[in-house]
Amino acid sequence: MNFKKTLIGLTAFAAFSGAQAEETLSVAATAVPHAEILEFIQPKLKENGVDLQVKVFTDYVQPNIQVDQKRMDANFFQHQPYLDEFNDGRGTDLVTVTGVHIEPFGAYSQKIDSLDALEEGATVAIPNDPTNGGRALLLLQDAGVIKLKDESKITATPRDIAENPKNLDFKELEAATLPRILNQVDLALINTNYALEAGLNPSKDALVIEGANSPYVNILVARPDNKDSEAMQKLAEALTSEDVREFINEKYEGAVVPAF
Repeated sequence: MNFKKTLIGLTAFAAFSGAQAEETLSVAATAVPHAEILEFIQPKLKENGVDLQVKVFTDYVQPNIQVDQKRMDANFFQHQPYLDEFNDGRGTDLVTVTGVHIEPFGAYSQKIDSLDALEEGATVAIPNDPTNGGRALLLLQDAGVIKLKDESKITATPRDIAENPKNLDFKELEAATLPRILNQVDLALINTNYALEAGLNPSKDALVIEGANSPYVNILVARPDNKDSEAMQKLAEALTSEDVREFINEKYEGAVVPAF
């Protein structure tokens, strides 16, 4: 028996087995806090045989398209109402794997220090996608600024406003651009991930913000064909671990709230 050849063969087999044991999982995410949370759990997943690859996107459309077209395995950036609207509008069949956190939605301004200070005809910027635009209007309704025809419509638009006592001028813009035009409007309703990226502290800077009981839980999303894979389930387990709970609470100080 050639001991040297046997040893080389065993080494090659071990390397091959190790390569087979480790599965690559690609996840599309927005930068803050989603990619940061994913990067936090990368080492642990590596130990458990999952090579987690995170690709950062700056919009809310491509992450879903990439997963639907099987260019990415999953995404982590959205809440259920947005996913439902996307599936309905695009004919996709993306599914929720698990809920992770809530990013309380807030209203920000560089010109006023309270909603009461909004003047007649003030300009208010809100996201232009149906679910986040509706979410913004619902928050303003809860704050007593406006009243909607249907007080619970999550896809409301400015056309659904029944009462607008101050004749506010609503501008619908892409969510990612809102922090950049904050100095050009009187008020902007901004998703927390984009607020954090812009250096805003939602718990301190928002004039009004959703409570922790918000229904807009951010979710890990995949396809029906891979949602139950072993690697995906390991990712879901890691995202809802006590380590992640502590990470979220310590890093974001209430701007992001665990939902598990």
